[in-house]
Amino acid sequence: MSIRVPVSPESSASLPWNDAGRSPHERVEALVAAMTLDEKLAQLYGVWVGADASGGEVAPNQNEMSQEIDLDELLPAGLGQLTRPFGTAPVDPALGALSLQRTQERIVASSRFGIPAIAHEECLAGFATWGATAYPVPLAWGASFDPDLVREMAGRIGRDMRSVGVHQGLAPVLDVVRDARWGRVEETIGEDPYLVGTIATAYVQGLEQAGVVATLKHFVGYSASKAGRNLAPVSVGPRELADVLLPPFEMALRESGVRSVMNAYTDIDGIPTAADASLLTDLLRETWGFDGTVVADYFAVGFLAALHGVAAQDDWGAAARVALTAGIDVELPTLRGYGEPLAREVREGRLDEAFIDRALRRVLHQKLQLGLLDADWSAVPSALKGLRGDAGELRGRIDLDTAESRALAARVAERALVLLRNDGILPLDAPRRIAVVGPTADDPYAVLGCYSFPAHVGVKHPEIPIGIDLPTLLASLRAEFPDAEIDYVRGTTIDGGETDEIPSAVAIARDADVVIVALGDRAGLFGRGTSGEGCDVESLALPGAQQDLLDAVLASGTPAVVTLLAGRPYALGDAPTTAGAILEAFFLGEEGTRVVAGALSGRVNPGGRLPVSVPATVGAQPSTYLAAPLARRSTVSNIDPSPAYPFGHGLSYTSFEWSGHEVSAPSFSDTVDVHVTIRNSGDRAGSDVVQLYLHDPVATVVRPVQRLISYARVDLDPGSAATVRFRVPSELASFTGVDGRRIVEPGALVLGVGRSSGDIVHAHPVELTGTTRVVDHTRPLHAEVRVERG
Repeated sequence: MSIRVPVSPESSASLPWNDAGRSPHERVEALVAAMTLDEKLAQLYGVWVGADASGGEVAPNQNEMSQEIDLDELLPAGLGQLTRPFGTAPVDPALGALSLQRTQERIVASSRFGIPAIAHEECLAGFATWGATAYPVPLAWGASFDPDLVREMAGRIGRDMRSVGVHQGLAPVLDVVRDARWGRVEETIGEDPYLVGTIATAYVQGLEQAGVVATLKHFVGYSASKAGRNLAPVSVGPRELADVLLPPFEMALRESGVRSVMNAYTDIDGIPTAADASLLTDLLRETWGFDGTVVADYFAVGFLAALHGVAAQDDWGAAARVALTAGIDVELPTLRGYGEPLAREVREGRLDEAFIDRALRRVLHQKLQLGLLDADWSAVPSALKGLRGDAGELRGRIDLDTAESRALAARVAERALVLLRNDGILPLDAPRRIAVVGPTADDPYAVLGCYSFPAHVGVKHPEIPIGIDLPTLLASLRAEFPDAEIDYVRGTTIDGGETDEIPSAVAIARDADVVIVALGDRAGLFGRGTSGEGCDVESLALPGAQQDLLDAVLASGTPAVVTLLAGRPYALGDAPTTAGAILEAFFLGEEGTRVVAGALSGRVNPGGRLPVSVPATVGAQPSTYLAAPLARRSTVSNIDPSPAYPFGHGLSYTSFEWSGHEVSAPSFSDTVDVHVTIRNSGDRAGSDVVQLYLHDPVATVVRPVQRLISYARVDLDPGSAATVRFRVPSELASFTGVDGRRIVEPGALVLGVGRSSGDIVHAHPVELTGTTRVVDHTRPLHAEVRVERG
């Protein structure tokens, strides 16, 4: 029975839920017992707001999927979340922090229990707010093969968010690329579950260590939609789900301390994930033990009715009931189903209030962890403490794009830039005359993903400055090569298909010592770009007439360097055999063009490796390296899906010799050791990435030909060497067997030490002994890796 306790500000310090001396369980249970149904529900939804540009309180945003909201009527019951107070419209960081502070003070003063709201923001490529550092996108994180650096980056992002009062970040994306035609490839980490898992886990650790609640998304299957179409149905089997799509989430949940998960929009075999208790409750909570919150992807509750049809179009109560009972605790971005419609479901006997209490406990525990239930909680964020003055005097006092942040963004970009091809043309040797052609050369947005603030929100406010320094590639080239004469012709737009300027581009190429061909994407949303959410493509041909431009310039005879500022891999025609060099730059952020220019001059040594395969032809999709024998080139199909450049590929301006490769034993039952020595035999410092692959030639179910199970990125000075040692537990050979259980099966294996999935330098046959055994979610997920320098 609920006890309704009158609360006044004077008595709040002595109330059990505000008493830090009590156990978290006692504090939460006291609140649950004291709340009315409406007060409980108020903690389970957000309101989409935008910070006031003058520092005043936030105002609700309206959307066709939301209802009209009157905060004066809403706030007496309380409020669970504030949606994107910084990320909805351009606002000065200090005034945004002041606006959020005043709104939190209003929330606390308006409600009986005085519980602040959790403020959440996007942070997929940096804190998505005006004036904050735009870091490389997640696909570039994957290209870095550097979890430590990604953890450092996430920590800085998290500290910036926390300093202005933000509690939760809606990142990272753990979707494994299954079809590169999907528009959101740029938001993913790559096409391999182990790479995705390790990089995403590092990102979560950085964010959580900064005090920000990280959010794993999109759970699960979103990236496997049919034909790469956004929100299209997913038809994966249980084995692909268990062995490819779920492992990154499993790793992050076990190792990162993550406190929130967001559902996927899609349905799997007809069951929307937002309505799937087998995923959101049985697997996530009962098997894996997750005890944080599950938040709805934006409007996913409403989509159960509007798009999936598992509730009537106008029956918000039924949609909300289905979502809540499946395991979605919080409706985002704004109130619609989890308010009065859900209350009506309880009052009319269609929903047990225990389901609301279940979600409420999770939300309150999270607020308790964030200090929002403490009697001494203050709405003043740390960045405003010590600052005095009115709104006009505060403007410009908070810097979210410091020199240190920009330097970190540059480091990530340098380690993510992938050199695909180099016939010796790079680094450029002081060219006298450089021709620059292509649609991304003079576009400042060409290094930004769709969830960067300038591309996501700023483009809607052309009257407002971008807020950060975004030099174009053309400007960066002129700064990098001050003594060269640089001519520029665009040649064509990104996706317009114009060819009129191609002859002019060819003409300046012929008169130059070298031509830089700048190609790629424009990030956008729902068809307003060539990459990004809702910007799916029918094939992996370069957008517009870019291939025509590339072919014409390559035919000019002038040595050419192709630079791809893109959000997905594209087929490049004959360029992999005719271009002098090719650089793949997956939306490298605000420092990206300076890094690309530095790579052309030799100031930067590209250090990235491909997190996704680069296709040889435009139509060989869906295809990733993680493929069974019959998904590769074969004599039974005329279509050859072999990539132009395989997963893991990447070159350097220095050279590395591999030697001393050994395996500790020809057979093993528990662990086996593999090692290789690498030496920098070139004349400059560089990075090599040692990749360990598993090949299981005979199994009771079909297995991929190669599967990444470990890796190590090693930085070496000229002449120095290091031995990389992997201790491989037998559980890394596990897979989902015929009966649906994960098993370790004895038999022949091959451990391949490679430079990429297509370049296995040393293959070590070993025999896994013993009997078939079942393993579960507590199994080892990693090889032990040691790098011994000598």
